[in-house]
Amino acid sequence: MTNAHYDAGETQEPEAREAALFARLGSLLEGAQSDTPALHRQLGGIALDGLVDRTALQQVPVIRKSELLALQAENPPFAGLTPTRPGALKRLLVSPGPIFDPEGRGDDWWGSARALFAAGMRKQDIVHNAFSYHLTPGGHMMESGAHALGCAVIPAGVGNTEQQVEAIAVLKPSGYIGTPDFLKILLDRMTATGTVSSFRHALVSGAAFPASLQQEIADAGIDAYQAYATAELGVAAYETTARSGLVVNEGLIVEIVRPGTDEAVTDGEVGEVVVTRLSPEYPLLRFGTGDLSRVLSGPSACGRTNMRLAGWMGRADQRTKVKGMFVDPAQIAAIGRKFPVLGRLRLVVSRQAEQDVMLLKAEAGSTADGLQGELEAALQAATKMRGSVEIVARGSLPNDGKVIADERPVA
Repeated sequence: MTNAHYDAGETQEPEAREAALFARLGSLLEGAQSDTPALHRQLGGIALDGLVDRTALQQVPVIRKSELLALQAENPPFAGLTPTRPGALKRLLVSPGPIFDPEGRGDDWWGSARALFAAGMRKQDIVHNAFSYHLTPGGHMMESGAHALGCAVIPAGVGNTEQQVEAIAVLKPSGYIGTPDFLKILLDRMTATGTVSSFRHALVSGAAFPASLQQEIADAGIDAYQAYATAELGVAAYETTARSGLVVNEGLIVEIVRPGTDEAVTDGEVGEVVVTRLSPEYPLLRFGTGDLSRVLSGPSACGRTNMRLAGWMGRADQRTKVKGMFVDPAQIAAIGRKFPVLGRLRLVVSRQAEQDVMLLKAEAGSTADGLQGELEAALQAATKMRGSVEIVARGSLPNDGKVIADERPVA
């Protein structure tokens, strides 16, 4: 551990990191698939020794977070995704849904220490952890990383604002962990009661952190950084002093795929964040988070060499009901595969004369001769509904990961 980086792993050559990740993946799958029914089904006879790079990994179908509720109902409590018996785990946690989440016994099991370190927290700092400790993973996720750094933790949780402000006044924590919204609530309450804030560093997650709130917190003398975390993956990426995107955490393989498919997009394209977590207790393989982001080019100016994400850019699940029938992004992606001359596709759903209307916008440019009729037929075959097609210039559709745009009025 240095003043700038948590360990040497953060600055290793990308090629060496990639080779090490896929070597670990092969070893992990070899040992886990026989005891993990869902993982065995997901691999479906795919040769493990062939999963040597990201291209090969695309053979494996994505398991999406949106499927977990049903999968866990069929095979409780963890859908056959963990080889570890529940009684051997450290904690059995519950997220809204309910979705059940395991916590293993390893040190910093959620990988939050790197994010806390990047946010400026150090050994013997006192940190105020305002994530919930009640059933959900958030509080435990961040506390484990703080303990790995050697910090003392105030397990504040959520609510009880008056009591939290009293504790802050006496214990004087230098670090805050929690949502940015609750940090503002605490700061406002401290101002109202004449309490001096001792916070100097913050790691925030779980809610939007707009520029206006960033400035307000900075004006309060707090150096705040963002983390991207989920209950299944722990901390997947985190902000650094470079203030340019979020650096992917070590020990994860992160891909960006076209929503509704298993196919990776080209770097820079917006798509769904899909993560492979190399955890013996919870070996998630191509786990679709449902969140949209894109890869930023080049390494971070902070010296960390791992992939960078642009941050949270919306939700990937764009499944939409039209005329009483669901249309899925995967259906639109299938049309694109039939017509490789096309660029981006976007299905626009609107209302005309009190009826749902579909318009498929397709990037094709000068290669569009004769395509419109074929695309209309393909759209009807895929969705079982009629729709029109508009050919647009290449590069004219926004790079925002949106495959289906529902433009119907909400009221």
